[in-house]
Amino acid sequence: IAMSAFNTSEIQISTFLLIGIPGLEHVHIWISIPICLIYIIATIGNCIILLLIKTESSLHEPMYYFLSMLAISDLGLTLSSLPTMLRIFLFNATRISIDACIAQEFFIHTFTAMESSVLLIMSFDRFIAIRNPLRYSSILTNITIIKIGLIFAIRCLLLILPFPITLKRLRYCNRNLLSHSYCLHQDIMRLACSDNRVNVIYGFFVALIGMLDLAIISMSYILILKTVLGIASHQERLKALSTCISHICAVLIFYVPIVTLAIVHRFAKHGSPLIRILIADILVLIPPLMNPIVYCVKTRQIREKVLGKLCLKKA
Repeated sequence: IAMSAFNTSEIQISTFLLIGIPGLEHVHIWISIPICLIYIIATIGNCIILLLIKTESSLHEPMYYFLSMLAISDLGLTLSSLPTMLRIFLFNATRISIDACIAQEFFIHTFTAMESSVLLIMSFDRFIAIRNPLRYSSILTNITIIKIGLIFAIRCLLLILPFPITLKRLRYCNRNLLSHSYCLHQDIMRLACSDNRVNVIYGFFVALIGMLDLAIISMSYILILKTVLGIASHQERLKALSTCISHICAVLIFYVPIVTLAIVHRFAKHGSPLIRILIADILVLIPPLMNPIVYCVKTRQIREKVLGKLCLKKA
């Protein structure tokens, strides 16, 4: 028995190996260029959104406060995944300690959950704005918005906190190759050589919560559509729906990769790993990049403020 325990301790590992894009290792340095550009544009874009909402009093409205929460989530997701992705593609440095990996998966899952929560809050915001436009400001006061933001932030932290705690108590031996350029809970737990049933069950529960968010968002838009169809004027219908376009785009940008990745993991387990890797990379790269662009293009107030600032600098 003593010899068995000794052998088990010998094969325990202290580091994991991340991967870039299999088969394209020789061009990783070139792939790092668009990744760097995406990170720079995403960071600048979300910082501009936050700065505009903070400094422009005309943007001190519920919709823009929720947009600033979305920008914070995007920045968190960007900064959480940035270190390992750039190390892999720039320096071919694939090793990561178990503790660092567990910390990274905590932040990535937390900010992903926050993004899902903010998109859910924003769907309620759009529903109230269209259903009760006259009471909109009185329902969503600054205090109410702060309370909603804090409740959902605490919800995300409490939801994701068991991930690192349960991963830390697992033993890892023999296998150490992860499936992506960054650490995810489901990826780490598969490498465990001890019982990971708690992680499997709780991971499934968290995934269900994410799908529940999407279901509620979908229900909100069914109610919004029902309300809009009840408006007599065709012009007013279009005006009401136009206020939702940016949010619909943000929902699609965020959830399409998540749902696609879930389908691929479920029904194409033996397919090319390249597809899973690309979708997983899109999941952390594209939403933080596209959300500021979508809101700048589709939201007149933000577009005018950004163009105004640019014209002012040129003058």
